[in-house]
Amino acid sequence: MGNTAGLVLAAGAGRRFGQPKALVQYDGRSLLDRAVATLRDGGCRQVLAVLGAGAEQALSAAVEAFTPVLNRRWGQGLSTSLKAGLAAVPERYDGVVVTLVDLPHIEAEAVRRLITAAGDGATVAIATYEGRRGHPMYFAREHLDRIAAGAIGDRGARDFIAANPGLVREVACPGDPIDVDTPADLAALRHPSHA
Repeated sequence: MGNTAGLVLAAGAGRRFGQPKALVQYDGRSLLDRAVATLRDGGCRQVLAVLGAGAEQALSAAVEAFTPVLNRRWGQGLSTSLKAGLAAVPERYDGVVVTLVDLPHIEAEAVRRLITAAGDGATVAIATYEGRRGHPMYFAREHLDRIAAGAIGDRGARDFIAANPGLVREVACPGDPIDVDTPADLAALRHPSHA
């Protein structure tokens, strides 16, 4: 596999959920542990997780091993977590696979396919599900500074991707990119049709 790090963005307060999503339990594991394991099992050699709201609780409750990155500015939007996380990726890695904490049905195979695309020369690779772009996303180190510079408010890498369509390789992936924003969303995932 490639020389790739993984990054989980998990700093938000989860206001609609009623608690930080990093702490939310699903099928006996926290969403944070699930995301960390997905990146690790997919081939990321080191996994970093950006924490903010509930950081101490998330660290004390975590089962999976990861490198914590504290974002004290988490209330200013997703971009602050992306900037903090990208800045923390050790220089020894050629790139990073980024995902969000609230996507419990993203599969390790999606991570593997992005890393394989990077090995085939892609410098930006985005998972797609039935033709629609989602997470995770891979970014080569050469782009990290520009991505961070363009991230504003709750806009992460979106502007960089829109401005550089020729760099993007779409990678069809298995799994379900549904996100968990509310307790009702979580209850829906437990329905047999999502099992």
